Amino acid sequence: MTHSIITPPAAEPLTLAEVKAHLRLDGTAEDTLLTSLIAAARQYLEATTGLALITQRLRFYRDDWPADGLIQLAIAPLQHVESVTVYDAGGNPQAVSLAGHVLDAVSAPARLFLAAQPSTSRPLNGIEIDVVAGFGNTGADVPDTLTRAMLMHVALMYELRGAVPSEMQPAAIPAGYDRLVSPYRPVRL
Repeated sequence: MTHSIITPPAAEPLTLAEVKAHLRLDGTAEDTLLTSLIAAARQYLEATTGLALITQRLRFYRDDWPADGLIQLAIAPLQHVESVTVYDAGGNPQAVSLAGHVLDAVSAPARLFLAAQPSTSRPLNGIEIDVVAGFGNTGADVPDTLTRAMLMHVALMYELRGAVPSEMQPAAIPAGYDRLVSPYRPVRL
């Protein structure tokens, strides 16, 4: 199952002021660079952990319903399911009732059971599930170890700024980063 971001986070987990204080920088000459490095650090952390750090809306796509009826949603922390849509033979979207649905947002990955699972006529991506995920609306809601990992990552990318352009970041991962992030990474067998 794949997903896309429908509404990106309204803020970053780190503010420009926090990053500048961490790097002991004054002035505004490098604010644009630092802002792009903050976004790169967040995107990397989210991609490697399956987390949504700041509240955002995502859409999951499925071809068909799972045989056991349990839909796995690989994003954490999952706040709630907004809507489920299937497509009929004419390609028209049909809302699926969320009445009686059960969401297990504690499991990793989160699991959703729908009482009604109408068939879809679209062979690919015939089911869309819109969710809201994230720790909260500000960086204060994000666990401290993750913001510390991001600060370290931004500092290293800033250090490499002369050798690696910002659009090619991240070019390296700082020592100790994996220890901070590993409790949030999914375990795969």
